[in-house]
Amino acid sequence: MSVKGYVIVKITEIRDLDAFSSYRPLAGETVAKHGGEFLVRAGPAERFEGSGDCGRNVVIEFPSVEAAKAWYNSPEYQEALKIRLAASTGSLIIVEGA
Repeated sequence: MSVKGYVIVKITEIRDLDAFSSYRPLAGETVAKHGGEFLVRAGPAERFEGSGDCGRNVVIEFPSVEAAKAWYNSPEYQEALKIRLAASTGSLIIVEGA
């Protein structure tokens, strides 16, 4: 049995809201196509430790780390990613589940 894979995205700045808005449905389609499910999708956040802006946070669950990597590297997501990178600043990591 594969261990689930989680994609954790933190967007710290949106420079072009219109372009970023066009990224969201494109990314959502690619997540679904690769068996992913959004667990957190940029809802309100409250910091309890550390400092700085909480940003917009997204957590996506995939059936495995391999599935998460396949999604990220897919041609469909790479096209959507170009929009996100041009419109915003942030980070994305893939984490193995417990």
